[in-house]
Amino acid sequence: MGIESLIVWLIVGAIAGWLAGMIVAGYGFGLIGNIVVGIVGAFIAGWLLPRLGIVIGGGIVGAIINAVIGAVILLVIIGFIRR
Repeated sequence: MGIESLIVWLIVGAIAGWLAGMIVAGYGFGLIGNIVVGIVGAFIAGWLLPRLGIVIGGGIVGAIINAVIGAVILLVIIGFIRR
């Protein structure tokens, strides 16, 4: 993996984590936390969505949408655990 790929992962993770924090109100974790939530969310969505038969287009927009879906799932799970 090149440095460009790492930078794209960080940008996609930051955008996805921020969007997920906006969707699931009250669960923002700051810049680093949002990046981590976005990247973990991308892994969750990459594993879960194909098993459900959901395929979202490729490219950077598809990656962001997948990561946001996974990050929202992650934030909902975190919210249930915190209660």
